[in-house]
Amino acid sequence: MKMINHRWLMIIGLSFIICHLSFSPVKAQEAFRFGYLSYEAAIQSMPDYAVIQQQMKSLQEQYQAETLRVEDEFNRKYEDFLDGQRDFPRTILQKRQTELQGLMEKNIRFKEQSRAELAEAERQAMAPLRIRLIELLSTIGRERGYAFIYDTDTKALPFVNITFGEDINQLVQDALK
Repeated sequence: MKMINHRWLMIIGLSFIICHLSFSPVKAQEAFRFGYLSYEAAIQSMPDYAVIQQQMKSLQEQYQAETLRVEDEFNRKYEDFLDGQRDFPRTILQKRQTELQGLMEKNIRFKEQSRAELAEAERQAMAPLRIRLIELLSTIGRERGYAFIYDTDTKALPFVNITFGEDINQLVQDALK
């Protein structure tokens, strides 16, 4: 008797699941709406973006000018070294070689540090823009009843059926102005 009840429960349960799955595409279309946009296009449409890019360009030019200055200094000392190396006593020759090696290492460290500082400065400058965009996307997502908003720049999903979604590029760009 217990076996029969158990089988009936399984049959009823499987029937329920099959019925549910047969109707789920209609429900999924209604329930899982999403928006999609180009995150980079949205960021670039913000008025402050151009200001930040100009500031970053100026900062990069300052680092490039300093890099050029230290390279010129190194090149002058290297030329002086090459000009006098035949006449230098061994001790002075070694001292100058060590000096040049030290300058070269400092220049390499400076370039690496410059790249890191520029990247950090850009990250910090762009943070308020990213926060503002995330807040706007959250608001739009809630108001429009989206399950999610997809960033088309990431290429993380090889296929997205856009009939379930809504292109919100223009909506976001208008809201950011």
